[in-house]
Amino acid sequence: IKAVDVSVDGGKTWKEAKLVEPVFSKCLTRFVMPWEWDGKETLIMSRAMDETGYVQPTLRQLRKERGTNSIYHKNSIQTWKIQANGEVHNVQIENL
Repeated sequence: IKAVDVSVDGGKTWKEAKLVEPVFSKCLTRFVMPWEWDGKETLIMSRAMDETGYVQPTLRQLRKERGTNSIYHKNSIQTWKIQANGEVHNVQIENL
């Protein structure tokens, strides 16, 4: 992993996160980005970039490349919905 971007507005804007050492090729990589939740419902997303320049795709981009029946190695951007009551759910955003 070369870089990770994080969005706290459902993918409208992105900010670069800080990678946590150690960072190795083709490995899970921890990252951090300071953020203060305002108590409103929000969608948090992260996308990774590797050393070749490949950017983790949205679900729409992945389906365009592989079709809708591709269930193996589904590495599209994951979205987490934080509800106003503080509950957190993993959700799929198909229109991005």
